[in-house]
Amino acid sequence: MATDTPHALVPLVTKLELWAKFSEAEKAAVLALPHRIERLDAGKYIVRDGDEALSVCLLMSGFAMRHKILGGGARSICAVHMKGDMVDLQNSLLSRADHNVQTLTPADVAFVPRDAVKALAFDFPQVGMALWYDTLVDGSMLREWVANVARRDAAARVAHLLCEFGLRLEYAGLGTRTSYEIPMSQEQLGDATGLTPVHVNRMLKELEQCGLIRRTVRSIAIEDWNRLADAGDFDPAYLHFKQMASLYH
Repeated sequence: MATDTPHALVPLVTKLELWAKFSEAEKAAVLALPHRIERLDAGKYIVRDGDEALSVCLLMSGFAMRHKILGGGARSICAVHMKGDMVDLQNSLLSRADHNVQTLTPADVAFVPRDAVKALAFDFPQVGMALWYDTLVDGSMLREWVANVARRDAAARVAHLLCEFGLRLEYAGLGTRTSYEIPMSQEQLGDATGLTPVHVNRMLKELEQCGLIRRTVRSIAIEDWNRLADAGDFDPAYLHFKQMASLYH
């Protein structure tokens, strides 16, 4: 287990300040949250469906996925998380987890007691508003993922996911929208888009043949951002990032 320091929660401050500007006192209050840090290997569960919600979990490094396992054993991935994301903020109010969160890569995770998060939100209303905003944006992203699987064709689903992931990486300061390593296998991409791994592979090849992307293993280079966004019916408004228009154009 890593040594706990107030600075470990800097990624949380960075993420929340996308939604609200904090005073020094508000930043200090976030950094002072009690927490326990664990280093998890890829494939480890951070949250399990049905668990009692005792902590809120901050992803300090690495990537994770939020997913549901259906009765027959099939998996539906409904979100990908990256550094700075509180992967289960809803558990600060709900008593039990209603989905799984599992690491896609090795990751450092800070577990913050749910009561401490609630106290912070009430004691510092600006921080509380930022936390609330974060949950609302999570909901907006989930609605977009539902629409992606329900109504877009296969190539558009994959193109949309590639655009979202690249733009989120860029905005979080973790890479650029046009060149990155995607931390998902083709099976996982299929579970996120409602496609089989074989179909995902075909769609990636199609996007590559159209000159929209280049790929080697999990490395993605977007050759023509605007055309890929058009192919994926991608409008970043649902991400609700401030200054998004200037980043996108």
